[in-house]
Amino acid sequence: MVFNTGAALLDAIVLAVVSKEEEGTYGYKITQDVRRAIDVSESTLYPVLRRLQKEGFLIVYDRECGGRNRRYYQITETGEGQLADYRREWEEYSSKISELFSEEEV
Repeated sequence: MVFNTGAALLDAIVLAVVSKEEEGTYGYKITQDVRRAIDVSESTLYPVLRRLQKEGFLIVYDRECGGRNRRYYQITETGEGQLADYRREWEEYSSKISELFSEEEV
């Protein structure tokens, strides 16, 4: 992708991905889901997950899987509120950009 992804957009994408799983989801799956929209490495994603946890938007817990613990991330009520704010901002932002890219006269 030729457009840079800012921290706020990456936060919004991660919260959207995590919110789709009521029980939460694990880091590798989050990375794979995020990669459907943007190119991101795991080394970029894990600091985002830690920051979202620190800000109270995600909770983290471990669950046994195949004899090993797997770290899961689940969105909090505060995170849901932040995601709603991101969605509102995105709608406004993306409609303005789409309008500018339109070949129709504004």
